[in-house]
Amino acid sequence: MKRAVRIIVSGTVQGVFFRQFCKEKADGLGLRGFVRNLTNGDVEIIIEGEEKAIKEMVEICRVGPRHSLIRDVQIEERKYSDDFKDFKALRM
Repeated sequence: MKRAVRIIVSGTVQGVFFRQFCKEKADGLGLRGFVRNLTNGDVEIIIEGEEKAIKEMVEICRVGPRHSLIRDVQIEERKYSDDFKDFKALRM
């Protein structure tokens, strides 16, 4: 079943290659969407794909890359749109 979510990750998540980490993991899971830094220091991830892959990506975000320190992970359900062709690591 296809699903879409918005994930906000808080903590030490900028300057630790979090966006590149997410891109590599999302590509490996066949997810589409994007990751970007937010001005408040959080990271936002919008992903679409199979439910199992999304659940796995959420768990990956709870751990993060080496040197990150995850304080909080918020998940918000979104309407599946099928608008994304791939997964991108965006700049602010």
